[in-house]
Amino acid sequence: MNMNQQRLKDAGDIAELRKEAGLWLRDKRETAGLSQRELATKVGFDYYTFISQIEAGRGKVPSERYEAYSVALNLDPREFAITMLRYNDPHTYALIFGEREQSANPDVAALEERLRRLEAMLGA
Repeated sequence: MNMNQQRLKDAGDIAELRKEAGLWLRDKRETAGLSQRELATKVGFDYYTFISQIEAGRGKVPSERYEAYSVALNLDPREFAITMLRYNDPHTYALIFGEREQSANPDVAALEERLRRLEAMLGA
């Protein structure tokens, strides 16, 4: 595969991951009982349509808003950041966490990471 084909494949993969991230974020927002407008206000976005774009996979949460976004959704900020990294930069995620094939479910990936940390603490 030449470089242009690889870039197109990577771009397609990233677009698909953004759509998955959007669905995950929408699910978390709905679970928190927030409208897009309410979430936008809590996170500090001027326009709720930005939330709509993120949830449709046409944008991503700016990293400087991860903490506010996670708090608004009642999620652990660190786990939220890890999940966003997995969706938005899978290559870096794989380098950091050593996982080339990530779980299709970010909640499972988060649980697996927590289990690894717990095992390390217990010396297992």
